[in-house]
Formats: sequence, C-alpha cells, structure tokens
Amino acid sequence: MDVSVSEYTDENSALRDDLAFRYRLVRPAKPNRECLFVLHGSGVDETTMLPLARKISPDATLIAARGRVPQDDGFRWFERITPTRFKQASIRNETAAYAQFAAEAAKRHGLDLNRATFLGYSNGANVVSTLLLLNPGLVRRAALLRAMPVLDDPPAVDLHGTRVLIIAGAADQTYGPYAPALVTLFSQRGAEIDARIVASGHEFGDTDAAIVRQWLTAPVA
Repeated sequence: MDVSVSEYTDENSALRDDLAFRYRLVRPAKPNRECLFVLHGSGVDETTMLPLARKISPDATLIAARGRVPQDDGFRWFERITPTRFKQASIRNETAAYAQFAAEAAKRHGLDLNRATFLGYSNGANVVSTLLLLNPGLVRRAALLRAMPVLDDPPAVDLHGTRVLIIAGAADQTYGPYAPALVTLFSQRGAEIDARIVASGHEFGDTDAAIVRQWLTAPVA
C-alpha cells in the first residue's frame, strides 16, 4: 500500500520550520511508542521516504527532515566531490546539526530516543552512519539502505548495545561494492550487525520494507 503525504491530516502534512531542519511530523491515528527518524536520498525531499516508513511501521510516529544542501530539484545532506567522495567538513557540520535537531525534535514532540529507529536511504543512510560514529549513544537502532562509509578518519567509538541493519543492492554498482567495508567498520566498534543483500540496484522497494519490519520486531540478541 503506497501512502502519499496528501493522505495524512493537515497537521501531519504541514512542513514545519521551527527547528534547524525543515521537517514533517506524522502521527498515525493510534500511535504506539515507537518513532522513526527518516532521512531521504540525494536530489529529492523528505516526502519520498514516507510511504516506505509507513509500510515498515504503520503505528509509529515519523520525523521526516529535509537535507539542507540543494541538489538538482531537491536536496541532499552534505556536499559531495564525486558520487563516492564527500566534503569532510560538510559531513561533520551537518551531522552535528542533525544530532541537535533529533534531540530537540524528540523533546518537543514527546518522543523517546531510546525507542527510536533512524531509517536512512543512500545519502540519508550515510548521515545515519556518521551519527553513529560522531554521536555515539544518540542512535540505538539504525537501518541503512544502500549506504557506504563516508568519513575519511572514523573515530574508534564503542557501539556496543547499538543495532545496525545494512541492506545493500546486489546490482548497485555505485554503493554496493562498499557495503562490506561498512559492515566491518561497525562490527569492529561492537555494534550488533544484520547485513542483507537484496536483488535490486540502488533503488529501494517492498523487499527493503519487509526486511526492516522483520528486523525491528525480531528478538534482540
């Protein structure tokens, strides 16, 4: 079932401008205590991930923010040099800003970060990965779709107690080759890793939604 922004209530569909990142708050009719912080890919905006997030967790509250760096007709999260090389200062500055945004959004809307999942796709997944490394303890559960390592000098932080799901596309020629390095990066820091490969390219789809949904409901090791 695809869900468009227009199917939400007026309050939920409004683009908010009261924090550092513009964002949408989406509350279902009968919300549970879970929440998803949703980070979109390059060249689009925050609405593109809402249907996927709702398929994953229909009763969770969603916080879907918009990256602040313009790209094409949309946005991205930090500046790039090539498709697989990125400006390090931009990564660190925008990651710090998003970490503060997540904390403030949780406080403002009564959300428990200990029950939050950070769901990112492509450039958005890369932000979630840098949140894990640069702000340890903020993210307890992270679902990374089509991600790659982006920090030139990732810190040796302790990520024990953090769950990370990494889903790579078998035919993703841009980011797919970097997926093993990402798994190693987080495994070495003690995170609980679940790594999957799906039969797709860089795009996401229903298979990703099913995997993330199952991962969220599986018993914690």
